[in-house]
Amino acid sequence: MFKRLIMCTGLLLVCFVASSTNAFAETLQSPNYKLDESSIGSDDSIQSSSANYKTDNGAGIGALSIGNSASENYQIENGTKTSPNPTLSFAINNSNVNFGSFSPGSATTATANFSISNYTSYGYAVQIIGKSPSNGNHSINAMSSAEASQTGTEQFGINLVANTLPISVGANPDKGKFGFGAVAPNYGVSNKYRYVSGETIATSPKSSGITTYTISYIVNVNSLTPGGQYTSDQTIVVTGTY
Repeated sequence: MFKRLIMCTGLLLVCFVASSTNAFAETLQSPNYKLDESSIGSDDSIQSSSANYKTDNGAGIGALSIGNSASENYQIENGTKTSPNPTLSFAINNSNVNFGSFSPGSATTATANFSISNYTSYGYAVQIIGKSPSNGNHSINAMSSAEASQTGTEQFGINLVANTLPISVGANPDKGKFGFGAVAPNYGVSNKYRYVSGETIATSPKSSGITTYTISYIVNVNSLTPGGQYTSDQTIVVTGTY
């Protein structure tokens, strides 16, 4: 079972209501330029022009002007006006991981996934904190270096990518259209597993749309591993960077 650290955010919607009563406004003009009128709507077809210049009014409410433009060092989000305050959103999509029964003859696997989006911060870092599965005084050995699964040897490890060994399990991060999240190097090699409590498992170098990560878990036991029920509580911590 995971403990969840959730940061909640609110969205303030500002609505404009147009009155049906008559209203008159003075035309904006100078000897060389003139703006006939302004409008609010999803399709602004009104134009302003002079003998030498012409302009269309800016897109109104509902216009499809949303998207991301990015280079190596900079990016811009196009769309309606939003708050300049940084926002970090985090959700654990399945919080209970059930391994079933352990066997010395084969590895046991399981998965969990979580999603992160951040707005106007320079990025984020994800840490995982907690102990390996334990039963009374006995804990499965956590893998302190990235290694392959070895049956018959006590191991507990994770990664955040798609794997083919010991079986096909896990998935690479789903970045959607505007996600920039990435797996930390220690947890980003297929078929290699590791678990060090407190380590960073994923990061984003800049403001990012939703990225969904899948954690792949493996457990190996040996013939001397005590029987019984093993449990582990873990916490995922997401911190915005500025």
